[in-house]
Amino acid sequence: MSGTTRTSADLDPRRRRLLYRAWHRGIREMDLIMGRFADAAIGELSEAELDQFEALIEVPDRDLFKWLTGEVETPSNYDTSVWRRVRAFHRHDAPIHS
Repeated sequence: MSGTTRTSADLDPRRRRLLYRAWHRGIREMDLIMGRFADAAIGELSEAELDQFEALIEVPDRDLFKWLTGEVETPSNYDTSVWRRVRAFHRHDAPIHS
């Protein structure tokens, strides 16, 4: 079970590969974080943004999770526009249920 809600039929091979890798990271929590972002954004990312996303996909899950939670500061070489979009995509500044 991948969890993806997006079809990859309309994607080029590079985007298909990234979508798959975003959903198959190893730690389920990071699958959900990176996979849901990929479902929503993979079709609209530019080539430069795909480069940034590929670099993030290579980062170990524990490191990404620490950056996401603020436990550790994101290294400057990974603090890219795509990483900021991933963080913003999962940020909840208000109660989810009201």
